[in-house]
Amino acid sequence: MSPINTADLIGLLLATILLTSCGYVPTVSVQKADGAGKRIDTRTVANAVPKVEPITRAGNKSPYQVFGKTYFVLPTSKGYNEVGIASWYGTKFHGRKTSNGEIYNMYAMTAAHKSLPIPSYVRVTNLDNKRSIIVRVNDRGPFHGPRLIDLSYVGALKLGFADKGTAKVSIEAIDPSGSQDRLPPTPVVKLPAAATGETSKAESAVAINKGPFLQVGAFDNAVAAQILQKKVRQFTALPILVQQRDNLFKVWIGPIADNMELALIKRTLQQAANISGFTVQP
Repeated sequence: MSPINTADLIGLLLATILLTSCGYVPTVSVQKADGAGKRIDTRTVANAVPKVEPITRAGNKSPYQVFGKTYFVLPTSKGYNEVGIASWYGTKFHGRKTSNGEIYNMYAMTAAHKSLPIPSYVRVTNLDNKRSIIVRVNDRGPFHGPRLIDLSYVGALKLGFADKGTAKVSIEAIDPSGSQDRLPPTPVVKLPAAATGETSKAESAVAINKGPFLQVGAFDNAVAAQILQKKVRQFTALPILVQQRDNLFKVWIGPIADNMELALIKRTLQQAANISGFTVQP
């Protein structure tokens, strides 16, 4: 940066004096940039565990305004299911109060949402890699563009888009009163690279060098993959495998050689359980 000469400095001082005398005091606002935290082993971070909680008075004013725009809080989270852009927030807000008065922790499984009642629980799935997490909504936002949800930094790490900044996701509200949605905490599990979990004899006998398979999920821990494996089993008689590949536990259905059968299973899972999948070839 070049130094300011004497003439420029005198001019700047005179301009400031004139503006001040007119009742205008110039201010400079310095905004602290948001940033990432330290990298951690996300396998040690458990999903939020849905439980029945009363809607808090704090954080649920409706309607409310931000930057001149009016927002309305939904009366309930039941049935909420939407696809859109997720972002994350980190060091700038770490340690500050959230909308309901709790302290924001960038390493906790929480999120901010513009319209879901606080607290709410949602399942967020990265549509690019099929990773899925459960977070507790306890804050408002994001108010930047068309983004739907602001995840904690660790949530973005677990979904694999912390470096990218945003990701296309599906957001599905969880009803804590339904036992099927009560997922347990995720422990650290060390399992072999072969099929894991409650795999039937037919499934364990599947030749992995054949295909194609329908991949319906990928997780950084085996327990979450096994839960999806059980859920999918009620919709098909085909083998359902959990394979550890690329440091992820992937849930595969198949092999499925017939294209019509593949399309039928994809449509059934999407309509009956809101589970999407794509074809993989080992």
